[in-house]
Amino acid sequence: MDHPGGLPIIDVSPLVAGGEAGTVEAVARAIDTACRDLGFFVVVGHGVDPGLRQRLEAHAREFFALEDAEKAAISMDRGGRAWRGWFPVGHELTAGVPDRKEGIYFGAELGPDDPRVRAGTPLHGANLFPARPAGLRDAVLAYLDAVGALGHTLVAGLARGLGLDADWFRHHLTADPLVLFRIFSYPPEPPGAEGWGVGEHTDYGLLTILGHDGTPGLEVRTPQGWLAAPPVPDSFVCNLGDMLERMTAGRYRSTPHRVRNTSGTTRLSFPFFFDPAWDANVRPVPGMEAAPATGDRWDGADVHAFEGTYGDYLLGKVAKVFPGLSSEVLPGGRSPRSATPDRR
Repeated sequence: MDHPGGLPIIDVSPLVAGGEAGTVEAVARAIDTACRDLGFFVVVGHGVDPGLRQRLEAHAREFFALEDAEKAAISMDRGGRAWRGWFPVGHELTAGVPDRKEGIYFGAELGPDDPRVRAGTPLHGANLFPARPAGLRDAVLAYLDAVGALGHTLVAGLARGLGLDADWFRHHLTADPLVLFRIFSYPPEPPGAEGWGVGEHTDYGLLTILGHDGTPGLEVRTPQGWLAAPPVPDSFVCNLGDMLERMTAGRYRSTPHRVRNTSGTTRLSFPFFFDPAWDANVRPVPGMEAAPATGDRWDGADVHAFEGTYGDYLLGKVAKVFPGLSSEVLPGGRSPRSATPDRR
């Protein structure tokens, strides 16, 4: 496990390929150490086709180069309760402040006959794909499949690191994970810019698997201060979400992070959120039911006090990201003020 720039780099190929028991356990221990120390790590040897990643990046660049009027054909106000589509720079909020990025929201592709879609379950439905570039649809769907498979592999490594059976998460939370995927485009900012591509925040669920175009900009909060995370070729940056901090009584960390792009060029990132099932009750993992870690979270929230399903938790969060669209997603058209409070 290497540590250039402060983020551990872990070769997960033994997990992906089903290596010998000793090498698999060594990888699990490395993941466990990273989760306890920082809540961030970089994975290589992940098995995701680099050609797929290059194709997705090329199509994404072509899409973001279009005029806003054309991109608006798949704007988020057309996605309804599925919470899918494009938004322009400044339309997503973090801690009430507009982010300096534009992006597209995707998720598992579900047809109108899916029971969750028929029931009107928020954040479930069909994706919105642009007419141009035509290849973006196939690239996104292939990427969802490939990184979704990696997500199952990585949480199996997490389980081993926690001393659990490798399939513990699949049996209890991720047999049908909630999968959310974003493509973000960060315009370049001058070195003295005050705004953030995305401000300080934590993620919500289990595990974020972040692809990138090799442009720096990600910063991770550590006990020693903010750490710039240098990009590693053909890698994914992984970080933990609030639910994993909750499940481990704070022993694993959902670490704040932020983005500012001063590279002089557009930065693309591809965060993939591998989260508990929508209706899962997220409870402590065996052996970690007591003695939560002390100390205030960055946002003043208490993830250990939350009661309900993961869907309940998520709805209280996403309503603050796009408050103007919250009536499309929250049951009964509730406003963000009535959702689970936080400062994101």
